[in-house]
Amino acid sequence: MEARARSEAIKRRARELGFMACGVARAAFLEDEAPRLERWLREDRHGSMGYMANHFDLRLDPRKLVQGARSVISLAYNYYAPPQQTDPSAPKLSTYAYGRDYHKVVKQRLKPLMEFITERFGAVEMRAFVDSAPVMEKAWAQRAGLGWVGKHTNIIRQGEGSFFFLCEIILDLELAPDAPAMDHCGTCRRCIDACPTDAITPYAVDGSKCISYFTIELKEAIPQEMAGKLANWAFGCDICQQVCPWNRFSMPHSEPEFRPKPEVMGLSAAEWNGMTEVLFDRLFEGSAVRRTKYEGLKRNLRFLQLNDGDDHQAPTKAEGQS
Repeated sequence: MEARARSEAIKRRARELGFMACGVARAAFLEDEAPRLERWLREDRHGSMGYMANHFDLRLDPRKLVQGARSVISLAYNYYAPPQQTDPSAPKLSTYAYGRDYHKVVKQRLKPLMEFITERFGAVEMRAFVDSAPVMEKAWAQRAGLGWVGKHTNIIRQGEGSFFFLCEIILDLELAPDAPAMDHCGTCRRCIDACPTDAITPYAVDGSKCISYFTIELKEAIPQEMAGKLANWAFGCDICQQVCPWNRFSMPHSEPEFRPKPEVMGLSAAEWNGMTEVLFDRLFEGSAVRRTKYEGLKRNLRFLQLNDGDDHQAPTKAEGQS
């Protein structure tokens, strides 16, 4: 079977398995990304995320992750759900954390695709990655034609938006690469203007200023200069996606594992702020929210109580899009 036919067979199977999109790039050194990553690290845009500086060479060359790698399959898995928290004053939870931890769910969805590749094409050396290794997944998604890197640095698909997870299969099978996606952000700068912490510049994010960084990655106290700027986000942040015009095309996902618990969506502001560790463990079992741990979430909630109010709310999706 020729490389093009192999690629098309894999894409058909990916669609059957529920993936939003599947594309292929040739496994090679990411020459354009190398100086950008080096500069981003040198300027300390990663904050306290020391792991971002690790395995520099692995991040830039998939052939160091899978010996003899010839192709990178990039896939998108939809997680969009309209905001569902019933109390408008409740601390906010990023949409991607509504349901079960995506690392586990998407990895499970990749297994039958890898089995298909083995059954169809014989012994293939390959590894799957779901935001779990030094892989520059956005660069590969753009190269594989899934979408372009937006000004907020998320991948955007024309007509489908950006509310999806990325994952990859790096393998030693020769596949026909897709054409890289073209940029369609134009002169729009809504994500830049809407960010309360000024973390976004065109096509770059200062991770050390991002609300998601403060509410998830940062282990120390949230800096006082962020007072009034977290826009009531207790875990993660969706502002740059909510205001993006392309996300008016987002369609709700059909993944049962991503359905939120009604009890979580129904929490009032008072219930969030009074949450015990026992309740935290029960409500967020199997959730990405557990990454911040109970003490981390309580720190975020205390900071919001003391410093954030209604005056600091960011525009909703409807307000940010005409």
